[in-house]
This record gives sequence, C-alpha cells and structure tokens, in this order.
Amino acid sequence: QVQLVESGGGLVQAGGSLRLSCAASGRTFSSAAMGWFRQAPGKEREFVAAISRSGGSTHYADSVNGRFTISRDNTRNTVSLQMSSLKPEDSAVYYCAAAFKILSTVVVPGATPSEYGYWGQGTQVTVSS
Repeated sequence: QVQLVESGGGLVQAGGSLRLSCAASGRTFSSAAMGWFRQAPGKEREFVAAISRSGGSTHYADSVNGRFTISRDNTRNTVSLQMSSLKPEDSAVYYCAAAFKILSTVVVPGATPSEYGYWGQGTQVTVSS
C-alpha cells in the first residue's frame, strides 16, 4: 500500500506564491512517476504537472506552464509543486498522485487520472483577488 500526504496549501493573494509538498511512504518512491492534479468545486479533476521517476523530465498543463515548477527528492520521498504568480482561477484542492506502472525512469506520465494508481487526500489552495 502507498500513502501520499499533501501539505502546504492555504490562502494567498493573487500574484503570490505557495509551495506544496507530498510525502510518500509504503513503496520505493523512486519506482513511481508522480503528478499533481487539482479540482475546483463543480469541475472535473484536471492535470497540473507530472515528473518522471528520475526527476529529469517534466510536463505541465498549458494553464500553469511558466508559473509552476514540479520537483522531487528521491532521498526524502517527496514531490513538490512550487506555484508562483498565482491567480484566483488556480484555487482548488490539489492532489498528488503516483504512477508505479511506468518502467522507464525518464518517461513522464500523462494527464489522465486513470494512469495514476495512488492518490493523496488533497490540500486546499485558495487565491484571493
């Protein structure tokens, strides 16, 4: 079993920054490609960013590209999402997710939630205008 625990959410003004973290336990962290998703009230869960097992490859949704940065520390079993220039439309519950079925260390998982087998409980991010 895999446990993913997000932290770092909160209330921030538009233009501000937040750093989300996700701590993983239960399986070898470096065996999982990781992703961040978000879900706003009344909307479907949407892809935000993903990172390969090695950390050398990343992929971002167009809406956050250039503002958000995903990173991972395989020695600390954590994946982070640095969010800058936040906008009110970034407000959502943010989830980290793990994909253990990707054998390559350089392949980035896609934007489809079904590619990820494990999810955290989410952390709320609210951006005020």
